[in-house]
Amino acid sequence: MNIALRLADRNIGNVYPNPSVGCLIIKNDRVVGRGWTQLGGRPHAEAMALRQAGSNAKGATVYSTLEPCSHFGQTPPCCDALIGAGIKRLVGGMRDPDPRVNGNGFLKLRKAGIEVTDGIQEGLAIELNNGFVSKIKNKTPIVTLKLATSIDSKISTKMGESKWITGNQARHSVHFQRSRHDAILTGIGTVIADDPMLNCRLKGLENRSPVRVILDTKLKISAKNQIASSAAEYETIVFTTNEAKHRKQVQLEKLGIKIERIEMDKNGRVLVNSVLATLAGNGITSVLVESGGQLAAEFIRLNLVDYLLVYCAPIVIGGDGGDAIASVGLNKLDMAFPFERIKTENLGIDLLETYKRRV
Repeated sequence: MNIALRLADRNIGNVYPNPSVGCLIIKNDRVVGRGWTQLGGRPHAEAMALRQAGSNAKGATVYSTLEPCSHFGQTPPCCDALIGAGIKRLVGGMRDPDPRVNGNGFLKLRKAGIEVTDGIQEGLAIELNNGFVSKIKNKTPIVTLKLATSIDSKISTKMGESKWITGNQARHSVHFQRSRHDAILTGIGTVIADDPMLNCRLKGLENRSPVRVILDTKLKISAKNQIASSAAEYETIVFTTNEAKHRKQVQLEKLGIKIERIEMDKNGRVLVNSVLATLAGNGITSVLVESGGQLAAEFIRLNLVDYLLVYCAPIVIGGDGGDAIASVGLNKLDMAFPFERIKTENLGIDLLETYKRRV
């Protein structure tokens, strides 16, 4: 099962709206087939492994990180393929939370006379696909907030200079993280200030750039911004409100940008909760937030951040620099937002600390 989990990890961030699954087929103590969910979500892992195994699948044991699907979608059920191949036993990781499956896959296999053992390495399987689970159960994707800061938690100088606070290894790590998320999100302030591309530029992973999501209340984005001019190449969604002019929307849509008009919050800005709900409705399971301090604070204040990636450079900028996270309006320590440090890595001269929200 550990090998199947590693297979499932291969295309994380590139299979939405589907989960990322790993599958291993064993016969006579020999691997005869292996598969993992392919880019875009298809073919499924089981189909790939069965194709490789061929006739060797008969009488074999199948290890799958997720309960095989039992419903007809764009492809036939994996359960039917496994039954048709004549497998003897299935060892499963987690139950599929999709209400169309949710135990029915395991049940169908058992009724066909196949021995089923489920719940093996279930915790790791759930953690691997926590975004998919969140999309199904909470109607929202998993959110990771990325910060690149100085020792004193500043993301820019007084004059707004921020390139580059961290070194090459840290920046390469950020691009790798982009490749492992379905979407990347920022605000119009960052677009205007930095004119970013928000794609993955690691050699060999260029085709794994996330969907780019911009929050822009009044459609201030310029057609000359890199985000807009490259929209035909990279899927781009701009969330705006009824404050935006229709003429500007038409101009941006001609460039290939998808415009979503949603409600405003009490401060007249794009309502972040509605953004996440809309993304989940479109199949997005994970979002990487790379933004300025104000938007970062909004995600923290609304308790929407599941993971924090803090890249820290060994420099001090001082009190007049830009804050990584702006004010969230706390008056008491017991109101602070708790996180648990789960990993620390050295990246050249920089440090990456990964935190998980403490529930």
